[in-house]
Amino acid sequence: MTELRKRGVRDTEPGLQPQPSEDRGSDSELKVEKDGVSDNESKVDSGVPEVPVPPDDTPEVLNKALSGLSSRWKNWWVRGILTLAMISFFFFIIYLGPMVLMMIVLCVQIKCFHEIITIGYSVYHSYHLPWFRTLSWYFLLCVNYFFYGETVTDYFFTLVQREEPLRILSKYHRFISFALYLTGFCMFVLSLVKKHYRLQFYMFGWTHVTLLIVVTQSHLIIHNLFEGMIWFIVPISCVICNDIMAYMFGFFFGRTPLIKLSPKKTWEGFIGGFFSTIVFGIMLSYVMAGYRCFVCPVEFNNDSNSFQVDCEPSDLFQLQDYALPSVLESVTGWTTVRLYPFQIHSIALSTFASIVGPFGGFFASGFKRAFKIKDFANTIPGHGGIMDRFDCQYLMATFVNVYIASFIRGPNPSKVIQQLLALRADQQLHIFNSLKAHLIEKGLLPALEEAAA
Repeated sequence: MTELRKRGVRDTEPGLQPQPSEDRGSDSELKVEKDGVSDNESKVDSGVPEVPVPPDDTPEVLNKALSGLSSRWKNWWVRGILTLAMISFFFFIIYLGPMVLMMIVLCVQIKCFHEIITIGYSVYHSYHLPWFRTLSWYFLLCVNYFFYGETVTDYFFTLVQREEPLRILSKYHRFISFALYLTGFCMFVLSLVKKHYRLQFYMFGWTHVTLLIVVTQSHLIIHNLFEGMIWFIVPISCVICNDIMAYMFGFFFGRTPLIKLSPKKTWEGFIGGFFSTIVFGIMLSYVMAGYRCFVCPVEFNNDSNSFQVDCEPSDLFQLQDYALPSVLESVTGWTTVRLYPFQIHSIALSTFASIVGPFGGFFASGFKRAFKIKDFANTIPGHGGIMDRFDCQYLMATFVNVYIASFIRGPNPSKVIQQLLALRADQQLHIFNSLKAHLIEKGLLPALEEAAA
């Protein structure tokens, strides 16, 4: 019996000790922490080390100006002022163009990855896990190399084929990416230490889940951007609008709690944010759909050796007449209404941003409560870290990418031509003869010849 007890103690991992007894008395059972975590919940998670709480870095100017206000209204003003500053910065980077936006997305991705990995390091750094941070950043480099290489090859095929080094890297891109990842995998295996096996595999999984959530989603954001800036700006703006309006409605009218993971979220804020976002999405789409710089995809121009955003807008961005239902016709007196088809799609985007998008925030709230922290970082006063602002955006990016692939995107003739031009002459001739025979069989080629005559 004594031997079994010793073995049980020896097999227990650091930081994963058995839970203490819950017999603490009725007073402690009723106590609730400030962030809404009860003592019972704290006891269940007692094996998880706490992450140090970062100090408040609200600018001294704001602290002095708002010193006479209650903490509730002080937080309201700090969040409001910083929100306006972030929206202004968002407009500025939009003005700089899609390539700058792509670099900003990369910077945001790296910062979000850093915040999540830092939490893991803060929790388990006392165990001195070897190479944890080094391998985490190495895997980030490998995954970014793979995804950005795929994007460059896909969207800028002509540029890649023209430059010999890029052409070689493109041809063997996936093999190089796999070799890089395999190197990191072997380094992890070599770093395993007997007394920390379980924790090291925890952190290996931590890194890979973070890569899946952050890097993969940011890659989809860039794909959406290359489809046209409107597919980047409208979804992001809808999430921002829903976040702001849900906060405003909840602040002034909130009475009914929405979900236990986020005690401050209310049904009033959720419903108010939904209707506000629908209206906002329709209005923003109407404004942006009339500008080519927003609706045209990003393409590389061989003649000017530069990226351009210019095209003939598709039917999706052409005003069309829609008949109103009889109910709306009796109310408004209109029989038809002129809309861009994209505005109808914007309703789907706004609905997802309002109903499903917040679950990205709830997921992040559950993650933070698991480690007893309020925010991922204190990068933005009143808002927390960058990840706190983008927890809903990543979920939205996946939806937009799937939505475009399912309902919007069709065959791209320019990409087909680019791939044909990269073939050998005999392969091009074979495809030409096959296509010619197909057109003649369908009776299209004679009609084309007569039209040319």
